[in-house]
Amino acid sequence: MSRKKKELPLLEKVLITDVAAEGKALARVNEMVVFVPYVVPGDVVDLQVKRKKHSYAEAVAVKFHEYSPVRCEAFCEHYGVCGGCKWQILPYEEQLKFKQKQVVDNLTRIGKVELPEISPILGSAKTIFYRNKLEFTFSNKRWLTDEQVKSGFQYDQMNGVGFHIPNAFDKVLPIEKCWLQSDLSNEIRNSIRDYAFEHDLVFYNLRANQGLLRNMMVRTSNTGDLMVLIQFRIENPLDQKQAEDLLQFVGDKFPQITSLLYVNNQKCNDTINDLPVVTFKGKDFIYEEMEGLKFKVGPKSFYQTNTNQAYELYKVARKFAGLTGKELVYDLYTGTGTIANFVSREAKQVIGIEYVPEAIEDAKVNSEINGIENTVFFAGDMKDMLTQDFIAQYGRPDVIITDPPRAGMHQDVIDVLLFAEAPRIVYVSCNPATQARDLQLLDEKYRVAAVQPVDMFPHTQHVENVVLLERRDR
Repeated sequence: MSRKKKELPLLEKVLITDVAAEGKALARVNEMVVFVPYVVPGDVVDLQVKRKKHSYAEAVAVKFHEYSPVRCEAFCEHYGVCGGCKWQILPYEEQLKFKQKQVVDNLTRIGKVELPEISPILGSAKTIFYRNKLEFTFSNKRWLTDEQVKSGFQYDQMNGVGFHIPNAFDKVLPIEKCWLQSDLSNEIRNSIRDYAFEHDLVFYNLRANQGLLRNMMVRTSNTGDLMVLIQFRIENPLDQKQAEDLLQFVGDKFPQITSLLYVNNQKCNDTINDLPVVTFKGKDFIYEEMEGLKFKVGPKSFYQTNTNQAYELYKVARKFAGLTGKELVYDLYTGTGTIANFVSREAKQVIGIEYVPEAIEDAKVNSEINGIENTVFFAGDMKDMLTQDFIAQYGRPDVIITDPPRAGMHQDVIDVLLFAEAPRIVYVSCNPATQARDLQLLDEKYRVAAVQPVDMFPHTQHVENVVLLERRDR
């Protein structure tokens, strides 16, 4: 006999008091924390609990009694369904306040280390159309909104191109206009969609691993370059012809594209790092520029997706490094060597280490095309590469710049940093929570000397943070 499902409560006239992780807000009801999406502090709402644990619950707002005085209107027609840009209903200045608070809370509650006064967050000059890279997915299983289901949607029109729906990995929300990248990006995506409809091209089925059209990436740059890469699943000569006809259409309609590429991906995932990229038209790369330096960005390259704000971030890192031209700098998790090359003119030598071999090759090229001769790059897992033997061979660093992934640094890397005893460590992080954990581990030899939050992603909960660590015996 099946157990009767417990009915979850309706909480009435609840005041939303704060923001929380993952872009949600929170309220407190009888000592219980309730996490709620798509509301802002100051809203008074009825909440339908969807999931309940001992000390917290997750709920959705089913009725608004009062709207917060700081609330504003969402500007995107896909808000609330897409899953991105969850903070659109907060004015940007309010977003910055909560991001600043997020950094402070993480460093104090998790790090529990002595802190200086934390500098005010550096906001992004552009809050829309600020991304230089977006990826869209083609699917024969589009997501239907409640309104579409109720209105009797024609289920023979299930193809769509857009973003994956959170918690529905095989469903895609068709996007008409995205405010993250320039309108040219929207025009390119929608033109490819319309061409595919008109020519009966088969959209991808993720579960069956079938269908010609899989994915597309659009990359813009501050030099005016434009890259479009389309991922196909090509199985036969007809597929190849349809793919090439589509590419020809795109190249003819959008002469602004300087790099038109494609990939034949027959795997069950969309990653392309292990696949050859074919150049259909133009170059196989684009250039970004920063302070007169050119950075070559290929289809597999990592480059910060907010170009203008990346410059502000790197300036903070360089300032914290305090370089005089005499220092040996280690740049950990160097990626394509952007930070390494950016600071090289003010250092004696920069050694960059990165896990992805292709990224290291890009880093070397970026040094070469800029005439930079004082950088050296190594590819390999950080915890395996950065060892005491490595330091003995290449020198004890005067400054370490580290920009790890969201998970933070491995304990082995922390141990080597403590062994290296560089006078200064500049820690750039996209996750202040794991950064705070690492700061606690480094606390035995380092004190936090400066903290600078930087907003790279307006209308989201994400925030970058740069911390300067100084050795305690200095």
